[in-house]
Amino acid sequence: MGRLTEAAAAGGGASAARWAGSPPAPLPLSSTSPGCAAAMASSEEDGTNGGASEASEEREAVGKRRRLGLLATVWLTFYNIAMTAGWLVLAIAMVRFYMEKGTHKGLYKSIQKTLKFFQTFALLEIVHCLIGIVPTSVLVAGVQVSSRIFMVWLVTHSIKPIQNEESVVLFLVAWTVTEITRYSFYTFSLLDHLPYFIKWARYNFFIILYPVGVAGELLTIYAALPYVKKTGMFSIRLPNKYNVSFDYYYFLLITMASYIPLFPQLYFHMLRQRRKVLHGEVIVEKDD
Repeated sequence: MGRLTEAAAAGGGASAARWAGSPPAPLPLSSTSPGCAAAMASSEEDGTNGGASEASEEREAVGKRRRLGLLATVWLTFYNIAMTAGWLVLAIAMVRFYMEKGTHKGLYKSIQKTLKFFQTFALLEIVHCLIGIVPTSVLVAGVQVSSRIFMVWLVTHSIKPIQNEESVVLFLVAWTVTEITRYSFYTFSLLDHLPYFIKWARYNFFIILYPVGVAGELLTIYAALPYVKKTGMFSIRLPNKYNVSFDYYYFLLITMASYIPLFPQLYFHMLRQRRKVLHGEVIVEKDD
């Protein structure tokens, strides 16, 4: 389904900054009376050595966090630039194909390698969440990335008769424009030079692109149903030595049904984020 990792929009820079931390405040100095000086001489010497050691360790820890923060920022910047470029290449290839052929038939076959590579490469976004350099829920990122992987590998790639469906073009166009906008938004945010147009596009294009993408995905899965039912692909029938069964046809039906509760929640979440970011509204969400 549509990608809605809003926390990651500022997440790259924010999380990298979080790694950096701030140097510890110096400990306050206290004076002792002359009478106590001799009695505390030994412990004071030990305390001074211990304090110096602790201060040194703290400085090393802060330095390490700063280095990790810098590495995280550099890596996320590289990653988002690469993904922006990848989806731009995909967009150019799609436009060129249509201008040369004048039809959408054969489009998926011509761009499938690029699509598979960059969409699969997005699995790294789950890793980013796992190691904490992007403050997004691992579950949310996992669902969003895996849904795309599912559409690419287990539907469109595996069921070749549907590759020329118009619905495939719908979600390809929606994905491509969305990802170019999303990754360029992340890149400029990490560089602290976010053009207003990119910000505006990030929080406005989805109004059309998200429903278009979801419609394309649903129509593509629907078009795949007859072939899946006829061939029994990816299904496990009883009896078998494991005594388990799985019907891919019904799995696809359940997947389609899951869009009904999920789409409105995610879409209205994006609308709330749009009002908050573009119009400065304070959004108070009710606890369940």
